[in-house]
Amino acid sequence: MPLYNRRPEPGLTAAKHLPPAAMPLSELLARVRQTLSERFADSYWVVAEIADLTLPRSYGAHCYLTLTDQHTTGRGAQLKAQARATIWSQRYQQLAAAFEEHTGLTLRTGLKIMLRVQVKFHEQFGLSLDVLALDPTYTVGDLAKQRLETLRKLQAQDLLERQKRLTLPLGVQRVAVISSPTAAGWQDFVQQLREAPYDFALTLFPATMQGDDSPASIRAALDAIRARRPEFDAVVLIRGGGSKTDLLAFDDYGLAAAVGSFPLPVLTGIGHERDEAVVDLAAHLALKTPTAVAAFLIERLARLEAALEGYGGRIRELAQARVQQEAAQLSRLLRHAHLAAQTQLQDHRNTLHQRIRMAAAAPRAQLRHQEQQLTRRRHQLHRAARKALRQQEQRLRQRGRALAGRFRRLHRRRCERLLSQQHGLQLAAVRLLHRRALHLAPLETGPAAGTVRLLTPKGQPFVGPLRPGQEVLLRLPDTVVPARIGGQLPLFLP
Repeated sequence: MPLYNRRPEPGLTAAKHLPPAAMPLSELLARVRQTLSERFADSYWVVAEIADLTLPRSYGAHCYLTLTDQHTTGRGAQLKAQARATIWSQRYQQLAAAFEEHTGLTLRTGLKIMLRVQVKFHEQFGLSLDVLALDPTYTVGDLAKQRLETLRKLQAQDLLERQKRLTLPLGVQRVAVISSPTAAGWQDFVQQLREAPYDFALTLFPATMQGDDSPASIRAALDAIRARRPEFDAVVLIRGGGSKTDLLAFDDYGLAAAVGSFPLPVLTGIGHERDEAVVDLAAHLALKTPTAVAAFLIERLARLEAALEGYGGRIRELAQARVQQEAAQLSRLLRHAHLAAQTQLQDHRNTLHQRIRMAAAAPRAQLRHQEQQLTRRRHQLHRAARKALRQQEQRLRQRGRALAGRFRRLHRRRCERLLSQQHGLQLAAVRLLHRRALHLAPLETGPAAGTVRLLTPKGQPFVGPLRPGQEVLLRLPDTVVPARIGGQLPLFLP
């Protein structure tokens, strides 16, 4: 029994008892090759995208491609077809040269092309396509279509004119440069600026300027510059020459949008002479080469310097003319001021003389008036003084009489008191003398003596007999009184 049940093939009579006849794989594939050769004997124009590419590495080698076709159905499903293709060496030399001449591009991965192929099948290598011809007009049209779509999107978002509305500084000297550090265009740019008589501050932001990674690398450099934008006047994006394929990165929508929306003016110097890249259209100003950008910056500073020198000369001329005008005007004003000052001085002098005369007359009249008032005041003062003097004399006489009466009373009382004291002293002296004369007791002279003591004129205690006319001192309790010895009584000296 067979290992599996199989439906009978159309047109064949099923064998009821015999197993199906088997054929070798080579025979089956030979039949497939023959069928394909008969069915697809002609060549066909197809549109495909290059998914993989192996270029010939030496003369006489072949070019191998992997072609794909992807599109989306109405239901959103992705359909994909893939086939191997070969461009034989002699035909490759012709087709590649003609394709590059018409499009400016070389065959590369990701490029969409129209090619004429013939279906081939080999028992060992399977299905493949032999490339017989390439249509460069289709590729050019496809690139143009993509470019036009990119420009429409940028125009809709106002990214083609936004950069051009920015104001480029008159003197651009602080420059942020996006380039490959090993590129010849960067070296030429730097060399030309160094030879200029102006000082440029260049800051390089390295980026990949070729290949599929170029747009992302340049956008990263723009982001780095955006974070430091107060440090720069403008951004310069430069790259040396290259094929149109190498410059396709500058048609990228994301890169063009980043340039168009950048807050600083962006100058491009991409080394190509034919069509402008989309980045050139979105930039503030597009120049052909890096050296052209350097020349533009130098020329702009030269024009600014020339304009400033012209303005300076014009300012000097205007200033000198203005100084001359002002000097002449000042001279006229000085003459007018001198005349006016003389006139005004004469007027003031006349006015002063009038005022002096008026001032001299007024004081004399006032002086006479004051003299009259002083005379009246003097008479009034004499009368008042005499009146006051009489009043004072009357008061003095009254006070004199009062003082004289009081003095007489006080003098009388004093005399009476003195007479009383003199009488008491005389009695005490008589007793003392009497006691001394009778030698009843010695005269006490110490501190414990009585209230009256007898001393010599020098203040020593008296010793010896008393003689008439002898001067002594009587020491009373509160004073010392000089006296002279008389007949019976001591005589007090004045």
